Amino acid sequence: MWPRRQLRKAPLHVAGAGFSFQSAAERARSQNPGGRRFFLLALPPETAAPLASAGGLRVGLRNRVVAANGMLLVCRRDIDNGKIRVAALAPGVVAVRGWPPAGSNELAQGQRYFTGENPAKLPAANEALRQLRSTCS
Repeated sequence: MWPRRQLRKAPLHVAGAGFSFQSAAERARSQNPGGRRFFLLALPPETAAPLASAGGLRVGLRNRVVAANGMLLVCRRDIDNGKIRVAALAPGVVAVRGWPPAGSNELAQGQRYFTGENPAKLPAANEALRQLRSTCS
């Protein structure tokens, strides 16, 4: 069980699943004024903006998200299943793992992060991290 302490919420916004990257990015920026940190997860088919090869409007939108203290995320499963190439990601985009399979020891009881993950690049709030892991499973 994860600790129940309350941490400042860092909102998680999702592009894909019915929301374009543009609408998710604009909503995220408007709901997090004054440089509050937020996370924007891009799911297929809305994964073009986090790619280094993104053009024009997508690059501008990606840069505005980062400038507003947003962290761009993609799911590791989308890399593993070939929908995204890790080498194609723009610098600073973080690939996030979902929950490990049942019976796995990859994420020890009571641990929030996998070995090798940088907690500074993921939500500190339990609710947001759980939502992120569930979405990327």
